[in-house]
Amino acid sequence: MLSPKYKFWHLLPFAVKYARLRLTRRPVLVNFEVTMRCNAACGGCDYWKTPVSEKATELASFVEAARTFDPMMINFTGGEPTLRRDLEDIIAEVARAVPYCYMTLLTHGGMLSVERAQRLWDAGLDSFNISLDYLDERHDAERGIPGLAAKILALVPELRRRGMAVRFNTVIRDDNLDDILAIVGHAHAQRAGVNLSVYTDMKNGSKVHLIRADQRERVERLVEDLLAFKRRHRGVITNSDWYLQQLPRYLRDEMPEPCRSGETTIHINPQGLVRRCPDFPADAHWAEYRGYAPIDCNACYYACRGEAQAPLTLSRFQDLIA
Repeated sequence: MLSPKYKFWHLLPFAVKYARLRLTRRPVLVNFEVTMRCNAACGGCDYWKTPVSEKATELASFVEAARTFDPMMINFTGGEPTLRRDLEDIIAEVARAVPYCYMTLLTHGGMLSVERAQRLWDAGLDSFNISLDYLDERHDAERGIPGLAAKILALVPELRRRGMAVRFNTVIRDDNLDDILAIVGHAHAQRAGVNLSVYTDMKNGSKVHLIRADQRERVERLVEDLLAFKRRHRGVITNSDWYLQQLPRYLRDEMPEPCRSGETTIHINPQGLVRRCPDFPADAHWAEYRGYAPIDCNACYYACRGEAQAPLTLSRFQDLIA
């Protein structure tokens, strides 16, 4: 589902930009980590332990970095980005600076009201990416926010009625394998989307939700079902076919290819430092970015690793903007 802000004839300049960035090995997606602070308490993430004092060092503007990289996609993330009271200003400034750029917000949704969502949308957002790993109270327990799942499920129809695009960011875990297709089906019913990844202990060493060896065949069947769903309903699952097909290989530790994170996607932290991956330490200032060499790392299978290796095809571009 292309954002309502764009018409069909906008696909050509997006496609040209995507091809240019891939062929020149410049980032297609830049993640602006506008804050590392978070008011959730996820077991697999330690962002919520970031001291409030770090607020003083957060960049007031990301516009120069956005203009320099001129990516096809920008994701405002964190931490929890809605903790930034000036988030609307940050987004509006970037939107004015970078033409033909699809801008998304990754949020847990706990503080997102219809009114705030409208202000963020009017500032220039093209999609709200809301984390959702379960359709019931298990999601509340995982995030440490009572009533969160019910709030998200009530909020999404309201956003869709106002013409806003919504995607669920869903992490495949040991205890939600039977829930993934239900989440995808719910997204389809709401005319929303889903972007999938797989749980890793790379963030803080917590192995509680790692896929077990005895669950690998179930994941293989799940991937088959997801690919079949994609063939029936284009625009719901935004992962490339290639990415989904590699999930069983990753879980069997059969990924001989080096990780190319930092090539197609990069992260810029709240202090303006660039890093190849959300779980790697920051390096130099973004203005000194010269690209990242592939590395021998199999610790995760985030999109910044998996989608960076996906073949450059028209269907991949369609997945990105669907």
